[in-house]
Amino acid sequence: MTILKDNLPIGLCSDHAGYELKCIIEGYLESKGISYQDFGTASVESCDYADYAHPCALAVEAGKCYPAIAMCGSGNGIGMTLNKHQGIRAALCWTPELARLARAHNDANVLVLPARFIAPELALEIVDIFLSTPFDGGRHQRRIDKIPVAGSCC
Repeated sequence: MTILKDNLPIGLCSDHAGYELKCIIEGYLESKGISYQDFGTASVESCDYADYAHPCALAVEAGKCYPAIAMCGSGNGIGMTLNKHQGIRAALCWTPELARLARAHNDANVLVLPARFIAPELALEIVDIFLSTPFDGGRHQRRIDKIPVAGSCC
């Protein structure tokens, strides 16, 4: 089982702290014949995660990529940026079980990895779980439907 859709590429993005892990993930995806679109960065030179997160999020929202994988040092900055987009449900995952739950219960469409805090082998295991776990739907759909902010909620 896979969550990949209609031969869409997976979106990838990182800042300088996530660059090396992004390269490892690219090689892994290539070895499995999975296409991707790299939104940057292209080096370990210091940069701002938002410059790469926003274009990646826009591509997911527009249906040009699905899902996406993003990484920065802690995963927090790039995840916060991605989640500013109404159509994005980015989940910071550092264990396979968190990745499974992010997909099964939250229908996460972006996996966020903390590049400075997990080994590449663990990151690839997390990627596998994320890409192979379907959304459970049911009661979880009702909760997801309440995530977007539409006017005043309180």
